[in-house]
Amino acid sequence: MRTTLTLDPDNAARLERLRKERDASLKDVINDALRRGLNAMEEQAKTQSWAPPPPLDLGPALFNDPKELLRLLDEEDDLRKLGLPK
Repeated sequence: MRTTLTLDPDNAARLERLRKERDASLKDVINDALRRGLNAMEEQAKTQSWAPPPPLDLGPALFNDPKELLRLLDEEDDLRKLGLPK
């Protein structure tokens, strides 16, 4: 497949250095580098799996009665609507 590829200057310099060291064509060096990079990226994607974060202790509950909590929230909401301090 023929395509135009624009390389960043640092990558172009590294590829040129490798090309000279290996006495290879630019095409061969780019294909080898790309193949190795893609293999590494695919392998990394296979080994990475999502894991839930570890549990976090939030301390004791401040409210044990849900009705009491709702009452306080309603009261605070009413104060906010009236523009009164908490």
